[in-house]
Formats: sequence, structure tokens, C-alpha cells
Amino acid sequence: MRKVSQPIYDRIDNGVYNVQSDQWWQPDSAFYQMKVALNPVRVGYAKRKLVEELKIDPQVTAALDVGCGGGFLTEEIARMGFDSTGVDPSERSVRAAASHARESGLDIRYGTGVGESLPFEDRSFGAVFCCDVLEHVRDLPKVISEISRVLKPGGVFCYDTLNRTWASLLGAIKIGQVWKPWAFMPPDLHVWRMFIKPGEMKSLLRRNGLEWKGHRGIVPDVPIPRLLGYLRKRARGEWTYGELAGKVRMVESRVTVVMYMGYAVKRFPSGADLKKQE
Repeated sequence: MRKVSQPIYDRIDNGVYNVQSDQWWQPDSAFYQMKVALNPVRVGYAKRKLVEELKIDPQVTAALDVGCGGGFLTEEIARMGFDSTGVDPSERSVRAAASHARESGLDIRYGTGVGESLPFEDRSFGAVFCCDVLEHVRDLPKVISEISRVLKPGGVFCYDTLNRTWASLLGAIKIGQVWKPWAFMPPDLHVWRMFIKPGEMKSLLRRNGLEWKGHRGIVPDVPIPRLLGYLRKRARGEWTYGELAGKVRMVESRVTVVMYMGYAVKRFPSGADLKKQE
């Protein structure tokens, strides 16, 4: 997979994270749905893989959240016990995240920066998270390269993203953003051509010294016809975003056609690699 062309990248509205940065922690906002509906499944998956299966001790591990936004995931990483840092291109989102962390009594370091050029030394973190972000970046290969660079050998990379399928074009783009009877996210928040197939993701991981370990799908916990009915109520103004979020949760599944999450472990350098560094 290559760097996205400028005409395609220009179609995505990443500026929404600056304009609506004060909405991150407002219960009746489109952004807050990510905390209520999506965060639990990704946090549960990460905790199971890192702590329960890989036996990583959060108390002695530094973790980085790339594209932290308002800090939904970063705060959960800190609550797991990790020494947590969040970085995001949006200065206003970072300020919102830092303010909420202080109010919550959480010791989290936040700063501005882009995934293509992370402002950290090599091998700085034992875990790196990048969720709901990879489908927004222009140079995905560079972002994966940078994540590998700042990750210690044996460290773990956890991520989730959107699959580039006809199902995701219908669900995430048309229903999620375009068709007004159901749309629940800002228009142009995502561009379908920037979605990432699982095979492409595995190839990028392999080329950057990251050993892919698994993928799991993320799906709604209600049947699609019922979900469409819920979205229609929200679009008509019968329900608020908060009420919608109280009705739908995303859950783990074998179905990866729309959204999936996964993890990879950074390989230890081989003898040949060590000789090259000498």
C-alpha cells in the first residue's frame, strides 16, 4: 500500500477535529459515541491481548496513543496502569484531552505531532495504540514505520481501522455520513479509498519488523434493520446522540468486512540486523 494521492487526501475533512474539539467530552455529540459505543470493545480486546495473554505489566510499561484526539482511549490506557502519552495533530483536541485528564486526576502527557514524524526517540515505548486513525493519514507506510521505530523490541502495537469493501462503502460512508435519513457522523469524515484491507495491513506490518498476531471484527450488537431504525430516530431528532449511544454497542466478531482490530509484536533484531547497526 502506498501514500495516498493528494486529490484523494484532499477529500477527507480532518479539520473537523479542530473545529469540533470542544465536543469530545459532550455526552450529546457525534464524537462521544466513540467513547460509549466503541471504546469498550477496543479496550477489552487490548487488555486481553497485552495483559492477560502476553503478560505485559502495565505498571512498568510506557504506552503511546497515536492520534489521541480528545483522549478517550488514552485515559483508558492510563487506567490500565500504563505510563501514558498521547499525541495528535490537532492542538485544540490535545488541549481538550489534557484538560479532561487533569479533571479526572490522571497523569497523562499530551503533545502535538503527526504519525508520519513522531516526536519521540527510538524504542521509547513498550506499547503503541493507534485506533480510529490509520484510515485518516496520507502516508500510511510512513506512519507504520514510525510506530515500529518508537516501539521497543518485544513491544506490542494495537490498532483498529476500516476495511475497504463494498460493505464498508455502504455502512461507513453512505449510511454513516451521506444519506441524511440515517447519517450520524460529519460528512467527509472518512474517504472510502483510504480504508485499509487486512492483507494490506499485514504486509505493512511485516515490512516494518512487526509480527502480525491476529484480527477480529467489530460489529454492532443489534441487527442491522433495528440499527437503521435507531439511526433514523436520531436523524429525525426523536433521539439525541446520547440516547442513540445508550442503545447500541460495538462488539467483537469474526466478521471483519466493515471494521476490524488487531495487534502485532515488534520482532527482536536478528544477528544480521545487529551487524548492520555496527
